[in-house]
Amino acid sequence: MTVSHHVRVYASSENLAREDQLAWKIAEVAADQVEVEQDVVDMIINRIIDNASVAAASLTRAPINAARAQAFSHPVSTGGLGANLFGAALDHRTSPEWAAWANGVAVRELDYHDTFLAAEYSHPGDNIPPILAVAQHVGKDGRALVRGIATGYEIQMDLVRAICLHKHKIDHVAHLGPSAAAGIGTLLGLDVETIYQAVGQGLHTTTATRQSRKGEISTWKAHAPAFAGKMAVEAVDRAMRGQTSPAPIYEGEDGVIAWMLDGKDASYDVPLPAAGEPKRAILDSYTKEHSAEYQAQALIDLARKLGTSNPALRDPANIDSIVIHTSHHTHNVIGSGANDPQKYDPTASRETLDHSVPYIFAVALQDGGWHHVDSYTPERAGRPDTVALWHKVTTAEDAEWTRRYHSEDPDEKAFGGRVEIRLTDGSTVVDEIAVADAHPLGARPFARENYIAKFRLLAEPVLEPAEIERFLALVQRLPELTAAEVGELSIVAKPGLLEAAPAPAGLF
Repeated sequence: MTVSHHVRVYASSENLAREDQLAWKIAEVAADQVEVEQDVVDMIINRIIDNASVAAASLTRAPINAARAQAFSHPVSTGGLGANLFGAALDHRTSPEWAAWANGVAVRELDYHDTFLAAEYSHPGDNIPPILAVAQHVGKDGRALVRGIATGYEIQMDLVRAICLHKHKIDHVAHLGPSAAAGIGTLLGLDVETIYQAVGQGLHTTTATRQSRKGEISTWKAHAPAFAGKMAVEAVDRAMRGQTSPAPIYEGEDGVIAWMLDGKDASYDVPLPAAGEPKRAILDSYTKEHSAEYQAQALIDLARKLGTSNPALRDPANIDSIVIHTSHHTHNVIGSGANDPQKYDPTASRETLDHSVPYIFAVALQDGGWHHVDSYTPERAGRPDTVALWHKVTTAEDAEWTRRYHSEDPDEKAFGGRVEIRLTDGSTVVDEIAVADAHPLGARPFARENYIAKFRLLAEPVLEPAEIERFLALVQRLPELTAAEVGELSIVAKPGLLEAAPAPAGLF
């Protein structure tokens, strides 16, 4: 059972009681120590495996090297044992906020972990690094960690269901700061008042523009959610020390809604679990089989199917045009409707290419698959026949696909589109796909064995076989883990791997 909390802007003279504020309602959910149901526990385990998979694949990439170097420039803070960094020895720890930072970048770098799309977009797995880092630092067991993560997913996804940020060019991590703060509050068993202050600070410090996902997309794309996680850890620390936050942070006449979102006349209905109700939102999220923006997942599956069944479609000499009829979001954010010339530039950054559905569709059509590294190399992007085919791919907004994208009915909700390929001989090929093969309603829904297979595929180049088995055995016992075992819930790279990676110098 959920309770819909009505949110609007209040003039200061109306004196909105804190108990009626959205941040307080979020804090009440976080402070409700309801047990986590078994299917939710199982999915949390899957997502911890998923995060470790994509972190392993990115261990030596430049943003992770930089973030790790920053983190290890800071010693373990007082008050705890510190937290692990992906790849590093288990006894080499840093302060929890810096572990949240470095591990958050590692999880996000390849755009390859879980997603939830509704009124807003999100990668709710971004909640795990800050919550896990705090658990390791203060010595919480697996049961407490599970409850914290369940809250992080619940709050972020409930905000995503109701409040659109991107329409106002605010980055989606503005929902992550509050959710991670709430999840840490659940983990630590904090009272409503303390969590309320942390949620307010978590939101106040993590609102930023969407330019990080526009034009020539930079390495900050991976850092943005990590920054939100770091801010959440610091917000909780301040709140525990009795420090307060701007209020009402959502509803105030100079607050986030009034000046960053829909304005003084705005209102939203945010669904939150009722008191005593289990937190089950994670079950509505979905992971990625392919390393690319989520809206490209289904179109990769369709492209590889079309190219495999009809190899003639791979030759640009045979193609007059390819039009992908899809949702408003896909067209305007990763399609030709974005009006970003970089989305058709073979010298564009990897971060830009993984937000270019024309590029992604062309490569998947030609290659019959997708690879998290090989599909993005400069050589692959610059191949003349690919460039020629790529420039024949456009997107178009289709009202029906937009409606389905926003549908509340899970059987109707769709993230794909209809592809019309016009050949030079005048014939056409038309096909469509609603959801990715790996989606819960797709052709091959991801289950535990798929998460494990993804982890093995991405970890084998960088982890020793014994380390792969150690991590998988440990994480699958998550609710039973002692505090000491939670402190080992990380992955250790092969000897010499991190040492050989460049560690750029900075200020610290």
